[in-house]
Amino acid sequence: MSKIALVQINPTVGDLAANQQKILDYIHKAKEHSADIVVFPEMVITGYPPEDLLHKEHFIRDNIKSLKALVKKTKGIAAIVGFVDMDKRKNLYNAAAIIVDGKLKGVYHKQALPNYGVFDEKRYFQPGQKSGVFSAGKIKFSVDICEDIWLEDWKTTRPTAPIHINISSSPYYAGKMRERERLLKKRAKQAKAFICYANLVGGQDELVFDGASLIIDPKGKVVASGKAFEEDLIIADVGAKFIEPVRLAGKKTHKIESIYKALVLGTHDYIIKNGFQKVVIGLSGGIDSSLVAAVAVDAIGKENVVGVSMPSRFTSKGTKLDARRLAKNLGIEFKEMPIEDVLKGYTKALAGEFAGLKSGIAEENIQARIRGNILMALSNKFGWLVLTTGNKSEVAVGYCTLYGDMSGGFAVIKDVPKTIVYELSQWRNREKPIIPPSIIRRAPSAELRANQKDQDSLPPYDILDDLLKRYVEQHHSKAQMARGKDKDLVQRIIQMVDKSEYKRRQAPPGIKITTRAFGKDWRLPITNRYQEA
Repeated sequence: MSKIALVQINPTVGDLAANQQKILDYIHKAKEHSADIVVFPEMVITGYPPEDLLHKEHFIRDNIKSLKALVKKTKGIAAIVGFVDMDKRKNLYNAAAIIVDGKLKGVYHKQALPNYGVFDEKRYFQPGQKSGVFSAGKIKFSVDICEDIWLEDWKTTRPTAPIHINISSSPYYAGKMRERERLLKKRAKQAKAFICYANLVGGQDELVFDGASLIIDPKGKVVASGKAFEEDLIIADVGAKFIEPVRLAGKKTHKIESIYKALVLGTHDYIIKNGFQKVVIGLSGGIDSSLVAAVAVDAIGKENVVGVSMPSRFTSKGTKLDARRLAKNLGIEFKEMPIEDVLKGYTKALAGEFAGLKSGIAEENIQARIRGNILMALSNKFGWLVLTTGNKSEVAVGYCTLYGDMSGGFAVIKDVPKTIVYELSQWRNREKPIIPPSIIRRAPSAELRANQKDQDSLPPYDILDDLLKRYVEQHHSKAQMARGKDKDLVQRIIQMVDKSEYKRRQAPPGIKITTRAFGKDWRLPITNRYQEA
């Protein structure tokens, strides 16, 4: 019988001292519960992913110093700790340290280096070549790291041990937890072994790590699990006929709830880890800014969120009133700063250059840019972070204004399709209508001209989001997308996505919640004339 502790913690990339202290704190907690082995996530000392910090040799050496300091303080327990190793030829390895009773007993080097989607591990690391069985007293266990356990030939390459430990930094997207659990159950049955899976938690730029660590018995049954989107310590007696965990398997979260929690965690960590205290949001009275405001309040508290309404001559009484109602419901500070006088100044300044030309998109976008300028001025003056409010559907097709509504420091719902924005808003209102129902019912509009509606320029969002999922996330061809669809519409949407790449490249980072997000996941050339035949 072996008492295994899995620790899912929220490190900060590059904050080696704080990460080291957090690891020590959890080692002490595990010892208080009489754990035999305590397991930490992949690269927990450095935080994940450290990206080009890995090109700095002094950073690598400092992370190894942190590991050595941990080894000396890890007595009376075994610990598996993720770090970055370096050999004599200065090759780097994504590594797991096996520490037993204050001594470094072994190091495992990750063998399967992911190099797709958000991962660039072949840019930095060499693949490991050796596997083995480790021991802590009478306990025998094998170790691997994240992607290793996803390999099809995993069973034939892993050493035989009754306990298998996988340390991971597996980023979230909707459905990932379910997919991960299915795989680990399969591996437990294949190996006829306990699978102990420790996953990172927390936000890092565009990525959110959901935790949800697992201990699965040889029959594929989950016997203990960590909370989703929170730091946690779980302990179970592995190999016993009974389970004695600190906390049994947690409550399952459904898709919309998990997306909302990912947005809250990602927003909180981006704000706090980057040294901000307060945020400012342009409140249009529309659903996107309302959802962003609700997420921000849940992430950092209502006292740290400022909402700014910036009405123009085209702003309806309904949206003005709803912006104020939303702020009141959320309990946030609210400012109303009309832009009409500023707009008149722009119109006068440009009158000579625009003389004789029909009013159009340029005049509409001036309004968005005035609003962006006001928000950035408040940010500059008071040190507030501007949260932008554009959703994935808009960002995909360029239905957004460069240096206008795209201006800001963090794009909370950048990877959230418009149809999911509505579902998230309704979920947030499940107990109390924080987001006024009139906002959810109203046809979306940028309100940059009289009687404007989004669907003047775009197809209905359910149709648009389906096409975007096929093109952006599933890599479908034009021919595949056009089956049963309006071919001209399909062609138009593809062209809008492709032509908007230069805009997206200048957008702030936002939280990844789908299988393919704009940002790390999406690397198309801006200068690109390819068109499918």
